[in-house]
Amino acid sequence: MSDFQRAREALGARLQGLRADAGLTGRELAGRLGWPHSKISKLENGRQTATGADLAAWAEATGHAALVVSLQNDLSGLETHYRSWRRRLSGGHQHAQREADTEERNARVVRAYEPTVVPGLLQTPDYARHVLLAAAALHQSPRDTDEAVRERMRRQELLYETGRRFRFILWEGALHARVCPPGVLRSQLDRLCGLIGLDTVSIAVIPFSATLPLSLRHGFWIHDRSFVTVETINASLHLDEQADVALYLRAWELYEQVAETGTDAYHVLAAARHALEAA
Repeated sequence: MSDFQRAREALGARLQGLRADAGLTGRELAGRLGWPHSKISKLENGRQTATGADLAAWAEATGHAALVVSLQNDLSGLETHYRSWRRRLSGGHQHAQREADTEERNARVVRAYEPTVVPGLLQTPDYARHVLLAAAALHQSPRDTDEAVRERMRRQELLYETGRRFRFILWEGALHARVCPPGVLRSQLDRLCGLIGLDTVSIAVIPFSATLPLSLRHGFWIHDRSFVTVETINASLHLDEQADVALYLRAWELYEQVAETGTDAYHVLAAARHALEAA
C-alpha cells in the first residue's frame, strides 16, 4: 500500500470517528449533508479523497467545527505527496507553473530525466504552447495557455543563475517526438544545441544505439537530494522518503552511464535536426 493511500485511510478513519462521536449513522450524516450515502462510505474507507469543502461540511454537521483547520491540515499533508492534476489544473496551468518554480528556486541542484518530451525548463515558447494545449485538452482544464507559457519562460531565468546546477538526461526519442509542427521542433532542437556548454546546465542524451542498463521508465525530477517529483497522467507525486530518493538517484546514475554529453550530445541533436529536415 502506498504512503498516500495509508494517509487517505487514516483521514477516513478520523472522519468516521467524528461521525460516531456525534451518534450519527452514515445514512443520517448523508441526509444532513445532502450527499449520497456512498460518498460517506468512500470517504471513511479511504476510497475517495475529500476536498477542503467536504471536510468543513463534515466537521460542521458532526458538531466539530473547531477541527476544520486540523482536518484540512491532514488533507494538505496528503496532497503534498499526491497532487491530482484535476485539482491542480482546476484554475489553469499558470498556477502549476508557479508551484514548479517555487520548488526549483528552493534547490541548488536539479536533475531531470525525460524520455518522451523536452523538459519545461528547456522549452521554446512555441514548443511549450503545444505541450500545454495538449495537456489542457486531456484534462479539460481552463486554457490559460498564454499565461502558462509566460510563466514557464520566467522559470527559465534560473538556468542562468550562478551557483545553480541543472542536469538533464533525455532519451533520443524525445528529440523526434512530433508533439508540435516540424518547424517548431526544429527551433526547439536549435535551442537545445545552444544550451550545450552553458556552465550551469548539462544536457545528456541517451542515443537509440545505447545498451540500456535499465529499461526506459517514466520521467522524474530530483531536487537536491531532498525529494523527487514524478508526473503521471492523473497526478504529480512528491516522494521525500530517503529510500525513494536514493532509488531514483541510482536510476539517474545508470542512465547517465550510457548518455552522450558535450560534443557527442550535440551530434545526436544535430542528427535529429537533420532527420527532421530530410523527412
